Amino acid sequence: MNSKLKKIARTGYVAKGSVYAITGVLTFLAAFNMGGQKAGKFQALEFLEKQSFGNAILIVMAIGLLCYVIWRAIQVFQDPENIGTDKKGKVKRAAFGVSALIYLALAISAIMKVINAGGSSGSGSKSPDFMTGQIGVFIFAAIGIALIGAGINQMKKAYTKSFLSKFDYKSISEEKRRKTIKNTGLMGLIARGVIFFILGYFFIRAAMESNTSEIKSTTDAFSFLQDSSYGQYLLGAVAAGLVCYGIYMFMMAKYRKFKA
Repeated sequence: MNSKLKKIARTGYVAKGSVYAITGVLTFLAAFNMGGQKAGKFQALEFLEKQSFGNAILIVMAIGLLCYVIWRAIQVFQDPENIGTDKKGKVKRAAFGVSALIYLALAISAIMKVINAGGSSGSGSKSPDFMTGQIGVFIFAAIGIALIGAGINQMKKAYTKSFLSKFDYKSISEEKRRKTIKNTGLMGLIARGVIFFILGYFFIRAAMESNTSEIKSTTDAFSFLQDSSYGQYLLGAVAAGLVCYGIYMFMMAKYRKFKA
């Protein structure tokens, strides 16, 4: 794999990590009434927009996110690391494609905010017209099942510690860095798994109730946690986990090994 593509991938990981870190910090502060807000990815952009030199920061973020989109798209169509075309490989590459679309939407949102065309992103959004009726029920059910599957995959990675295979782990001599990779990856994957499970539950419940008028978001998942027993602490723990995932992405940017 050429060095230019590696630089694109590493830049993308930094941008993705930044989004998760901001999301986690804002939500953690909100959980313990220290300011902040229950924030998803788009709310993280709104936070950046309000800072000094907000537009400049958003431009840099958009460039980083587009780098991540390019990296995921190349993984889908060119398969530079030889993931393969068997069933497991196709599922993995399809997931990369979904990730590319999500972060493309985020990059576009950042760009639109710079040109003063971006609106605020609320908690959830109205479903498109084609998702109403029986078709919408099937789509919501499929999304819910996919999200549950994604949650299981995150938990599996955490349990087996397979995420460490993305690093030349044994060659990292400094013990502190090895522990940072291991612990932030572990906590980050568990937190993401929890969010995927909750969102999957939302979509499946909506499908079962034939209520497909609204698409639930990460902020709705945070509200679900907050409203449960020991909600403040559950929300704080998940938010801290998302900060850990952001740090893990920074470690990916620095130490990830690329195959082929």
